[in-house]
Amino acid sequence: MAKQPTLDPARLPAHVAIIMDGNGRWAKRRFLPRVAGHKQGMENVKTITMAASHLGIKCLTLYAFSTENWKRPDSEVGYLMKLPVDFFNVFMPDLIKENVRVQVMGELDALPAATRQAAEAAMADTAKNTGMILNFALNYGGRDELVLATQQIAQAAAAGQLDPATIDASTVASHLMTAPLGKLADPDLLIRTSGEERISNFLLWQLAYSELVFTDLYWPDFTPAALEAAILEYQQRDRRFGGLNS
Repeated sequence: MAKQPTLDPARLPAHVAIIMDGNGRWAKRRFLPRVAGHKQGMENVKTITMAASHLGIKCLTLYAFSTENWKRPDSEVGYLMKLPVDFFNVFMPDLIKENVRVQVMGELDALPAATRQAAEAAMADTAKNTGMILNFALNYGGRDELVLATQQIAQAAAAGQLDPATIDASTVASHLMTAPLGKLADPDLLIRTSGEERISNFLLWQLAYSELVFTDLYWPDFTPAALEAAILEYQQRDRRFGGLNS
C-alpha cells in the first residue's frame, strides 16, 4: 500500500488566505436560521486560527465581510457586525496566550462604532505579539482597495511628492491595505470553502501568483485536517512564477 504523503514543515505556505464561505447553506441544511451558521462559523475561526498557528503559518488572512455584503438583509448585516465584538471579547485571552497579532484591513471608518472599536482594540492589545498574524478583511473589497491606492498615488504625484515615471509595482503594493504585512503581503495559498470557485473581489492584486485550492466543505465544517489537506495540495504544486524551474 502506497505511503500517504505528509506535510513538509520546510515548505509551508507563509501566508494562507481563506474565503470563509457557506455559513448560510450550512445552517439551511440543518433547518436553522442563517445567523446560526454565522455563529458556528465564528467558532470555527477560533479553531482554524489555532491550527494555523500551531502548524507554523506566519500569516492567516480571513475574508470576514466584503463591501458587497451590505446588500444582505439588515438583520443579517447587524448580526455580522456584532460578531467581531463577540469574537474579540471572548477570544482575546487565547490570542494573547498564543502570541497571535491581530490586523484588520478594510474601510473601517464605515463600520458601526462598536465594531470598529473592537477591531482597533484587538490590534492595540496584540500589537507587541510576535507570532502568527491573524489578518481580518472586514468591509473589504479588492476593487475599492485598488481605487483608493490609485487615488493616493495620484494625489502624491499631483503634490509633487512622486514622479509618475517612477511608479512601479512596489509603489502600488505600498499603498494597498496589505502593506503593513510587509513581505507577507501576498498569500502563497488561497482556500475557498463551500464549493464555489471564484475569488469574489478578494485581494485582486495580491493573488497574482497564489495557489488556489477549492473545497466543497462549508466553512463551519472546515477542520484542521482539511486545512492540512489544502496545504498538502499546495506543497504538491510546481510554483514557477512565470519562469521555469531547472
